[in-house]
Amino acid sequence: MKKLLGWLFHPPVSGSKATILVRMMAGGVFLWEGILKFVYKNQGVGRFTKIGIPAPHFTAAFVGGLEIVGGILLLAGFLSRFIAIPFVIEMLVAMASTKIALYLGHSPLPLPPAPPQAGIWAVLHEVRSEYAQLMSVLFLGIVGPGPWSLDAAFAKAKRTNITAAVAFQNRTARGDELRLAR
Repeated sequence: MKKLLGWLFHPPVSGSKATILVRMMAGGVFLWEGILKFVYKNQGVGRFTKIGIPAPHFTAAFVGGLEIVGGILLLAGFLSRFIAIPFVIEMLVAMASTKIALYLGHSPLPLPPAPPQAGIWAVLHEVRSEYAQLMSVLFLGIVGPGPWSLDAAFAKAKRTNITAAVAFQNRTARGDELRLAR
């Protein structure tokens, strides 16, 4: 359990600085999609009702809140691995709950405005956003938030505090040795 918690809450932060671009893309999309679930009924409760999600009022508010908070966490690069887990689950549920019906040709949501409107090609076209979000959070879950993140800043502060504590401890120990030598 300790190893899992360490993996979740102490990700590597020495990766490429370009990781911030993936965080900005994924975090931004989750943030504004979460806000849309509260602003437009057809994006939140209405959509969840149409696709048969249980307790649509509660679920839409929960998912919207998760996307807002999680989007901000990704943008800041804080707890990125932790928030990646519910986002992976959310994207898999979103794909399963909307794209299977589209594949079969009886989606309760509006069909794409132009062919293909059913089948594998319609699914591949319509799944692009969920797929991009899924791959982005999987990437961040694997490599961490990168060096330009709050996680990196906290890791650096922790290293600095540990170094200072060790230096203080060494100075104190040397002072004790000098007193004992007298």
